[in-house]
Amino acid sequence: MVQDTSNSGVTLDASQLTGTNTKLISFNFEETPITDIVNMIILDAIKQGASDIHFDPSDEGLKIRIRIDGTLFDYSLVPLYVQKNMITRIKIIAGMNITESRVPQDGAIKNNLENTNIDLRVSSLPTNIGEKIVVRILDYSMSTAGIEELDFNKQNFEKVLKMIAEPNGIILVTGATGTGKSTTVYSILQRLNTEDRNIITVEDPIEMNLDGINQVQVISDIGLSFASALRSILRQDPDIIMIGEIRDDETARIAVRAAITGHLVLSTIHTNNSLNTIERLLDMEVERYLLGSALTGIVSQKLARRLCKKCRGSKPANEYEKSVFQKALNIDVENIYVPIGCLECHNGYSGRIAIHEVLRLNQEIQDAITGNVTKSELRKLVYSSGTITMLQDGLAKVIEGETTFEEILKLIDLEDDLGSNSNLGLENTIEDSITNNENRDYDLLEI
Repeated sequence: MVQDTSNSGVTLDASQLTGTNTKLISFNFEETPITDIVNMIILDAIKQGASDIHFDPSDEGLKIRIRIDGTLFDYSLVPLYVQKNMITRIKIIAGMNITESRVPQDGAIKNNLENTNIDLRVSSLPTNIGEKIVVRILDYSMSTAGIEELDFNKQNFEKVLKMIAEPNGIILVTGATGTGKSTTVYSILQRLNTEDRNIITVEDPIEMNLDGINQVQVISDIGLSFASALRSILRQDPDIIMIGEIRDDETARIAVRAAITGHLVLSTIHTNNSLNTIERLLDMEVERYLLGSALTGIVSQKLARRLCKKCRGSKPANEYEKSVFQKALNIDVENIYVPIGCLECHNGYSGRIAIHEVLRLNQEIQDAITGNVTKSELRKLVYSSGTITMLQDGLAKVIEGETTFEEILKLIDLEDDLGSNSNLGLENTIEDSITNNENRDYDLLEI
């Protein structure tokens, strides 16, 4: 049980509890109980907007790092003589076996600490110099805010609304681990959750409890897999089915057949973009004629750090940056925003913004999948149907001042995108961006 430390009398120097400070935070391990120190670390990480806390064993002690806006920052160094006690404390409150340190374990922490609701997932991993612990901080604020708050541009947002309005079909949200796929799926579920619909999910794990939705937890040890749960769900008269993740061939085939038989299916899969998703499903031995009929849409996404609105600056674009904007968006950009840094952000960034590629399949693309056209032909059809690539969406958000050119460079292979998808046109999106920014409290860049 996590204990409340609000009246413990234990305090830290306020200057240490800022994300912009590079000094490691130190604790008084002689006078402060380890329970209070663990609580303070968790609370401070939550207050700073961290997504993960890492407890890494080293020869010097237990190195603590926190991930904020996708970047790991050094936080503190716990001496060797305290290391075991701290690891044990975390495992106790996470409901893990403290006598076992040779195999990986998973745990969870749900509690209210100093008027803050905390929901954490804990994972331990044995290494050659001790156990490594990672605490994932779950934040449902974006999921409950609705799909309107998920950074879709106007065109992509309208596509998503049309996709989820379909009575049947399969909609996939794709991306790497930690790119907000679950947030997007839960936001869509919230919108679809009405009393006239029977919605059933099968998840591993169930990350967020949703009122009015039947949620099934996968338990592999007793044979309750995604595939076996799906077979039973289809006999439960569902209108909408959400599959936490398509991990294997059998789950993929059952999901596609469920979509064919009149159900709307939502799921996630680990691929980079629309084309890769189609190829991955075909590799999973999903029949082409079924996939072509069932697949309604694909939402691919990545997360970039969001510029702090209170301190960002601007600079003239160099020749390379100008050429990328010209090739990808067919526009001339003279200035772009850059991070500065202030007391309210982390090195010029505060939060993250989603970069999207949304494909809503039309009949021509569905026929192409069924007809086994070449990859180059399919690519041409996908990106000539008004699909905005992640590169284009990201660069549009650079122009809006939401993120930086450097962040887009880190996320996207420019050579691959510009080599195959250049000059696809994003004029409407840029016009929407300019219109949306007219009432903001900063000047637009000269385009």
